Amino acid sequence: MKTKVLAILLLFTLLGCATYYEQNIKLQNLITSGQFEAADKVLANDNKGAEGKNRFLYFCNRGVVCFMNGQYELSNSYFNKADYYAEDFSKSFGNEALALVTNPMVKPYRPEDFESVLVHFYKALNYIYLKDYEGALVECRRVNIVLQQLNDKYKKNKNKYSRDAFAHCMMGLIYEAAGNANDAFIAYRNALEIYEEDYKELFGLDVPEQLKNDLMRTAHQLGFGSELDFYENKFGYTYEPEDPDKGHLVFFWLNGFGPVKDEWSINFTNTGYNDGWVTLANEEHGLTFPIYIGNKSSSDQAAFKNMSFLRVAFPKYSERKPIFTQAHIAANGERYLIEMGENVNAVAFQCLNDRMVREMAAGIARLATKKALEEVARNENENLGTIVSIVNAMTEKADTRNWQSLPYSISYCRVPLDEGMNSVQLNTSGRMENSVPFNFEIKKNQTTFFAFHNLESDQR
Repeated sequence: MKTKVLAILLLFTLLGCATYYEQNIKLQNLITSGQFEAADKVLANDNKGAEGKNRFLYFCNRGVVCFMNGQYELSNSYFNKADYYAEDFSKSFGNEALALVTNPMVKPYRPEDFESVLVHFYKALNYIYLKDYEGALVECRRVNIVLQQLNDKYKKNKNKYSRDAFAHCMMGLIYEAAGNANDAFIAYRNALEIYEEDYKELFGLDVPEQLKNDLMRTAHQLGFGSELDFYENKFGYTYEPEDPDKGHLVFFWLNGFGPVKDEWSINFTNTGYNDGWVTLANEEHGLTFPIYIGNKSSSDQAAFKNMSFLRVAFPKYSERKPIFTQAHIAANGERYLIEMGENVNAVAFQCLNDRMVREMAAGIARLATKKALEEVARNENENLGTIVSIVNAMTEKADTRNWQSLPYSISYCRVPLDEGMNSVQLNTSGRMENSVPFNFEIKKNQTTFFAFHNLESDQR
């Protein structure tokens, strides 16, 4: 039996230390260079993708690629599968046991909470393009419902990212496009609250000026005079009514690519055994983890007591900074600033930071189990114990999987335009400058939505 366990450990050692990003570099390069048809072929030829342990990521990548190829219904079919898997995630006891003696990469990938949320952002965009505003609203509502459900599962160390301001912004935009100014006003008001109470502190993101204007415009349309006065005083400027014969372009700007996961490690020392407890500590980070071993077998107790030093690997994010940092739409001699509504990069870092205590507890349990196995092997044969010790060190690896086709940030603006064909220009700046022209057929009193993804960003 122990020989079989050792064989399994050696097999995983041979898999090497490559991160998920490095294992999928061909696909990542095709996506980040805009070769979406080629990327779709790579994904289509992945025979294990739809059934393998990384199927959530597989479906998300297929969804993004189809979205970029203009296949909105097909895109949503893949995102529906990703959404279903995220909701129906269940543990495999075999994988859980194997992860305890190797690393978490052997388990089916469980999406980060914000990744589960952003599935609904893409589904909403797809529905917008399909002119199904009710479907898009359902997805926007799902964002905050999913966040609440996820956070309710954590008895301790809850996520600080528990409400999504931009989802409410999108709800407001869609409600307005559907002619429902009252619900749009409520959605904008909810977005304002979350930006002020959560986003400023967590992500350094101020209330977009566009949101302020949208809030005052809908208050004016509804005849909410006292609310309009309140917001004019709050924001420090007077609302100027727009030409009622205008149409609107809502432009979503997806910029660059979000972070990729790498790994780092922490060294823990055994501070001693006391009344059934062993405490592992790291002074540099101020971390202590007590482990109760009072009810374990004598060999397990000996393994835990004899632990003097442990190295535990954890995931970390590596930022991919976008080339462009600012953008605006030029139309009819006017300049409309595109403002960030969702800092996906910052949300990713915050979510990982929020769950790090939970991650560390799992890592400690993994290493403790490895040490116990090592002690059992050493008691049987000193050389076998040495081999297991080496394999333990070589298989200690963080889970570096993540959804790597997400944008770095999502920004937006609203542009009033005359009825008919309009030429506008997206101007971007940062480490370089660029301009992209667009033409839009605008109808009076109607909203046209459009999303554009600038792919330029630093690569690892």
